[in-house]
Amino acid sequence: MTLQEKFESFAMDNHIEKYAEHNAKECEKIADEFAIGFAEWLLDEADVPYMKEKTNSILEIYKQEKGL
Repeated sequence: MTLQEKFESFAMDNHIEKYAEHNAKECEKIADEFAIGFAEWLLDEADVPYMKEKTNSILEIYKQEKGL
């Protein structure tokens, strides 16, 4: 199940089916931004600046491999 589907399922379970897909997409954006922010913070702490530019693509690879 993708991250979007998990949020969509949650949204439908909470009686907001009309907006489930939209809300799921928005939740996914929030989760992605959080994950990217955390990765960038972690890279700052580890002092690995050359990896910062690859953070978005790394997140997409991770999501694809995990079926999110």
